[in-house]
Amino acid sequence: MKNIINEMKLRLPAISVNESVCRSAISAFLAELDPTVEELGDIRLAVSEAVTNCIVHAYRDMPRGEVGNIYISVRLYNTREVSIEISDNGCGIENVEEAMRPMFTTGEGNERCGMGFLVMENFTDTLSVKSKVGRGTTVLMRKFLKQPEENVSDLISSSVKGEK
Repeated sequence: MKNIINEMKLRLPAISVNESVCRSAISAFLAELDPTVEELGDIRLAVSEAVTNCIVHAYRDMPRGEVGNIYISVRLYNTREVSIEISDNGCGIENVEEAMRPMFTTGEGNERCGMGFLVMENFTDTLSVKSKVGRGTTVLMRKFLKQPEENVSDLISSSVKGEK
């Protein structure tokens, strides 16, 4: 049976410096599941894209000097599933299907390449995007971590005892 073993919630201002804060906080939180370097890199990249979307797009219509928030919820399950929900109360996305198409962007000129959702989709196992115009957007990403191989400390202990 799948059960939550740990949960973290963050609320941060949607400012660019907090993109790296989110990546770092989530990486540290995942440590108890001992993800591989590749799994951790995938999650960090997907989180970076989702948070950057909030910072760049969600609150673009706010009056100068005002900043909205990014809401993050991370759940770790006993099945080694990681669930990451990133949401905002921003402008929302009028057409999610269109926004998820590669190369689609609302950025001016060559400022954005429109690959954020594609990156999230390719570096997680499932991606769900829900949005309401004028209310905000929620991105839910799931990653299923591999079972860890033998624990390094068990290997060291076994070799010290002469076991194979």
